[in-house]
Amino acid sequence: MIRPPMEPATMQTQDAAVAKLVLAGPMGAGKTTAIRSITDAAPVSTEMPLSEGASDDKDTTTVALDFGHAVLEDGTPLLVYGMPGQERFAFMRPILLEGAFGVVIILNAVDEDVSAQCEHWLREITAIDADLPVVIGITHTDRSASFSIEPVRAAIRNSGMPVPAFTFDARDKQQTFHLMRALLMDMQ
Repeated sequence: MIRPPMEPATMQTQDAAVAKLVLAGPMGAGKTTAIRSITDAAPVSTEMPLSEGASDDKDTTTVALDFGHAVLEDGTPLLVYGMPGQERFAFMRPILLEGAFGVVIILNAVDEDVSAQCEHWLREITAIDADLPVVIGITHTDRSASFSIEPVRAAIRNSGMPVPAFTFDARDKQQTFHLMRALLMDMQ
């Protein structure tokens, strides 16, 4: 299944190595849902009601972070952090990325500007840590009949970064783990 990241991609605690993963992306992409799907217990979440922009399927947003944990096959603890997607919480990004072995950028296929979102988040992450491995996961493709991954791939090419991109269902544990495996493979 998932292999632990290689050094220096783990943080050392008093007792053992701990792997830290960060999920980033715009509001409503599925970061909180992805954390719920892969963690061993209900995640700590700072979801609050939306003050504006609520819709039928989204009436809360993360205001600080989401946090969950899982244990990798070899027993390594995996700490998973979800970054708030709203720009007014951008100050949290460097805090959450500190010590991470990689980032999964989650994008929403329903967003008309998904390729612009891709470019934005790649820029934001690399401005903080240009060497941090990144993989992109695109959710909600079942809700967008016109979605094509090609504009996202073009945005990735424009960034100059060799970043893999996949579609996935954030509710599905195996599909979410697949993104992490891709991230780990990209690190080798």
